[in-house]
Amino acid sequence: MKFRAALTLLAFAVVVVAQDAKPTADAKKAKPVPNPVMAPITDDPALPRVLLIGDSISIGYTLPVRELLKGKANVHRIPTNGGPTTNGLRNLKAWLGPGKWDVIHFNFGIHDMKFMEPGKQQVPPEAYENNLREIVKQLQATGAKLIWATTTPIPEGELNPPRTFDKVPTYNSIARKVMTEAGVTINDLNAHITPHLAKLQNPRDVHYNKEGSAFLAQAVAAQIAAQLPAK
Repeated sequence: MKFRAALTLLAFAVVVVAQDAKPTADAKKAKPVPNPVMAPITDDPALPRVLLIGDSISIGYTLPVRELLKGKANVHRIPTNGGPTTNGLRNLKAWLGPGKWDVIHFNFGIHDMKFMEPGKQQVPPEAYENNLREIVKQLQATGAKLIWATTTPIPEGELNPPRTFDKVPTYNSIARKVMTEAGVTINDLNAHITPHLAKLQNPRDVHYNKEGSAFLAQAVAAQIAAQLPAK
């Protein structure tokens, strides 16, 4: 009897332990996996420092750019989606941090031209121009070589998820004017990707497939490499 009682108690204890352990296992399973794109990198002090600033399009090309410039530069990016120019102005100081940057590759546009509701843009063209001028001014104060990326195309028709945008050429024209007047190098990603949209852009989406992000990365890495300080 005593032996049976002991076995019963042991079985009960195993069940209790298993029940207690289950939420922990589930919690571990539910824990989100960190995005490697956003993870900070450790600098090689012998290499120049590069900063990528931009929205989800730049998130897509960050890792392939880092790979293409491996051994040539420490390629950092802001730890978030850059969003519109208004967000850039709020966070630019924190994104730049205290360190020295040799090259900064940046873009704002898609979020600026998005309509938040019918007839109301997130950042209208005139405000976009003023914001860009202030962003360029702050970036130039770092002493870094600056590269502006034109905003990539938005497909015609209904998008997934549903969104509406102003005309990309309108905003790219404004940005080109600001960058030309400020002497900022222009990386025309729009022209680079446009002939290949059918193959490289996701259907009904502003974003790109893996091959598309790699294709953009080639142009980004080439422009950055051309601006890196000589060894």
